[in-house]
Amino acid sequence: MSFNKISILGNLGRDPELRYTPQGTAVCDFSMATSEKRRDSSGDQQDVTTWFRVTFWGKQAEIASQYLSKGKQVYVEGRLSQREWTDRDGNKRTSLEVNGTDLHFVGTRGDDAGGRQSEPASNTPRAASAPAPANDADDDIPF
Repeated sequence: MSFNKISILGNLGRDPELRYTPQGTAVCDFSMATSEKRRDSSGDQQDVTTWFRVTFWGKQAEIASQYLSKGKQVYVEGRLSQREWTDRDGNKRTSLEVNGTDLHFVGTRGDDAGGRQSEPASNTPRAASAPAPANDADDDIPF
């Protein structure tokens, strides 16, 4: 048995991009960043930012596209994968990619920090590849 799940609370780095597969399934992609403070070798505090590429499918993709925009804060759960590729200059690059399964808006309505207060988009229909949550006990978590 194996398990792959990631939880991210961060801010969108760009507006979501919505497209549709030839079969009519909605797909929404956006980047999001998390930041934390770490001490470097000289003892100075530095901000460290980690970027993720996030993809949602189906109704969740349409909701993300409609309510999210660059800079908004969002909580995402999903499956993490790492993709390695070579850029135009021949440099090896790595990206962290999340196939989203749950989406929660953070902040209050009209607030620049988020869309809607704690309204989960996870109760909407999912793509066939997204597993259903084991239970709804996570809805009591205050973030």
